[in-house]
Amino acid sequence: MPDNVGRYAHITGWGAHVPARTVTNEDLSQVLPTSDAWIRERTGIQERRIAEEGEYTSTMAIQAGRAALKVANLDPSALDLVICATSTPDYLMPNTASLIQDGLGAARAAAFDLNTACSGFVYAVSVAAGLIKGGLYDRVLVIGAESMSRVMNWSDRSTCVLFGDGAGAVVLEASDRPGGVLASKLGSDGSGGDLLKVGLGTRLPITEGAVARGETAMTMNGQQVFRFATRIMNEATREVVEQAGLQLSDIDLIVPHQANTRILAVAAKQLGIPEGRVFSNLQRFGNTSAASIPLALVDALAEGRVRAGDHLVFVGFGGGLTWGACLVEWSYGPSRQWSPGQRALRWTRDRLAQVKRSLHRLDRRLAVAGRRRGKGAGEPWDGLGPGEG
Repeated sequence: MPDNVGRYAHITGWGAHVPARTVTNEDLSQVLPTSDAWIRERTGIQERRIAEEGEYTSTMAIQAGRAALKVANLDPSALDLVICATSTPDYLMPNTASLIQDGLGAARAAAFDLNTACSGFVYAVSVAAGLIKGGLYDRVLVIGAESMSRVMNWSDRSTCVLFGDGAGAVVLEASDRPGGVLASKLGSDGSGGDLLKVGLGTRLPITEGAVARGETAMTMNGQQVFRFATRIMNEATREVVEQAGLQLSDIDLIVPHQANTRILAVAAKQLGIPEGRVFSNLQRFGNTSAASIPLALVDALAEGRVRAGDHLVFVGFGGGLTWGACLVEWSYGPSRQWSPGQRALRWTRDRLAQVKRSLHRLDRRLAVAGRRRGKGAGEPWDGLGPGEG
C-alpha cells in the first residue's frame, strides 16, 4: 500500500461550456401564461441557455473538460478518472462519462456517472478528492453537465421557466502541498424522493400513455423543496466549516447550487453573512442542476472573486433528496509551461488517441461482419442479438 500521509487534492483546472441559444423570460412569455416580471420576482432568473439539435450532455461536457484541461496544462492521456455528475445522461447505457472519456482522448482513464441531481457536482468532487487522498488516483476530471430542457414539461410554467442547460468542469490533482479540498459533508433523505422527480426509469418506463400523462417529465413540489433547500444549505455549510476546523468568518466565498435567489438570500441571512459573499450567476443560466456550481465557480474566477489562499464552500441540494458541501482552500495548482516540443508531443498524442479509437470501432465492425458471414461456426453468442435467428 502506498504511503498516503500528506496527500492533498487541489483544483488545478476549470472550464465551462453553455449552448449558444439564449431563451429569455420574454421569449417564454410568448408561449406560456407568464411574464418577465413574474419569473424575476420569484426566481431571479432572466434567461437560460437551451441545447439545440446535435447538442447533448456529453458534447457540452467534452467542451467544458477540454477547457479545464487547458487551464491545468494537462494532457488528456494523463487522466486517471473521469466522473460525470448528471441526471440527464445521453443514454441509460452506456454511461455518459465513457463518451466523454472517448471524446477527450483520455485513453488511460476509468469513467463513471454519478447521479445525485443538483448535488451531483459536490458529491463528485468529494469522491474524487477521497480517491486522490487515498492514493488510488493522481488526476481526476470532474464534470457537472445537464440537458435539463430535454426532461421538461414545457406547458408547466412552475418548472420549465427554472431550468437551463450547460456544463462545468474541474481538474483535481494530487499534491504534497497542504490545501485543496479540506473537508466534505454529504447527506440524503430518501423519504423526500417524490418531491423532485423525473420519471425515466424502470418504475416509470417510457410508454405512449406515460408521455401523454406527463409522467416522464420533471415534477416538483416547489414549496417543500424551498423549505428543504433553505434549511439544508445553512446546516451543510456550518457542518463542513466545523469539520475543517474553521469559522464562518474564515470563508471568503460560498459557491452554491443556483436554484433560486430567494433561497440564496434566506441562507445568507441564516448563516449571518453578507449576500455578497454568496456568489450567484443564476440570472444568466437558470438552474442547471449538477452544472450550476462549476458554472458559477468559473464565473467567480473570471470576475476576480477568488484568489490563492481563499477558503471556498461549494454547497448543493437537490432531488433524492440529497445535499452536500465541500470546503476548498484555493490554489491555482502547479504551473506548467509547455515548450514547443511538448505542445507538439501533446498534439501528436491527441491524434494518435483519435486513430486508436477509430481502429477500435473498425475492429468491432469487422468482427460483427465476420460473424455474420461465418454464422454456421456456432459462436456461443449466436442468436442472442436482435434480428438473429
